[in-house]
Amino acid sequence: MAFIVLSTIYRLVADKIKQEKEQKEMIAEQLATKLKFLRSQINPHFIFNVLTNLVSLARKRSEQMEPALIMLSDLMRYMLYESDEKRVDLLTEAGYLKSYIELQKLRFGDDMLIEVNIDLPVTESQYNIEPMLLIPFVENAFKHGMDVDEPLVAMQLKTDNGWLKFDVTNKFNANANEGTDTSPGIGLDNVQSRLALLYPKQHTLTIMNENNLFHVYLNLQLK
Repeated sequence: MAFIVLSTIYRLVADKIKQEKEQKEMIAEQLATKLKFLRSQINPHFIFNVLTNLVSLARKRSEQMEPALIMLSDLMRYMLYESDEKRVDLLTEAGYLKSYIELQKLRFGDDMLIEVNIDLPVTESQYNIEPMLLIPFVENAFKHGMDVDEPLVAMQLKTDNGWLKFDVTNKFNANANEGTDTSPGIGLDNVQSRLALLYPKQHTLTIMNENNLFHVYLNLQLK
């Protein structure tokens, strides 16, 4: 009787462990599928915005068209070969961010004040980050920061004891956007979903819109 009882208990425990393992694997697969879908959204959205920039340069017959195309080529290479990785080097992601902002500078010239402060020591290469995680915040700033007097986009990126501090601000005129597309678009919704999936309880995201300034602050624990 003791043998039968122990065998039954063992079988029940084994079945329970197996069931929990299968459930975890199913959840992991569902999360991976959702993440893959979210990543697939980013690329077309980003390409559309960059091509819009290039059209603007082409209309101006700008001499900056050639360097802009070279930068676009570098960005496309990053998207094709790096963004499918689970994680990328933080310095690599920051370099990609710089290239995108330089492309915007070529587009706007002196028509927009663009302030950038990226303070990442070489030692920060020890940290990895989800690829193309930061760019949607910057894209959003440029998208909604154009239709104002004296346009401004400011960005700051630094690290502090294993935490990433990312700050993006742009001027925003609600009246100028009445009757037009005022939604944050696919970018911010996308990145918020990815943060929830990949960095649960490891980040805080603050988004504020006041005094004609749209402000995003991300505090993220690096791995």
